[in-house]
Amino acid sequence: MPYYVLLTSLTDEGRKTLKEKPERIKEVNAEVEAMGANVLTQYALMGPFDFVNIIDAPDNATMARIAIELGSRGTLQTMTMAALTVDEFIAKLK
Repeated sequence: MPYYVLLTSLTDEGRKTLKEKPERIKEVNAEVEAMGANVLTQYALMGPFDFVNIIDAPDNATMARIAIELGSRGTLQTMTMAALTVDEFIAKLK
């Protein structure tokens, strides 16, 4: 499956939700997986983004649906980027 980098920034509402219920992070990961993708790894960040997720999903349309669904809730903003492994990238250069 293709890989994607999903960067998220919490809104004021998202920070409030997270403060009241930190386990919500894991619940959202389960929702992403129910939409057909796999959260391979996730990190909390310091800087302009609050979280980075590495996700594999079957296609761009699935990943776009996930980003729209998450963003429509008003608790976070997303930036999604398609990613290649270095080996895949090298192979495409040959």
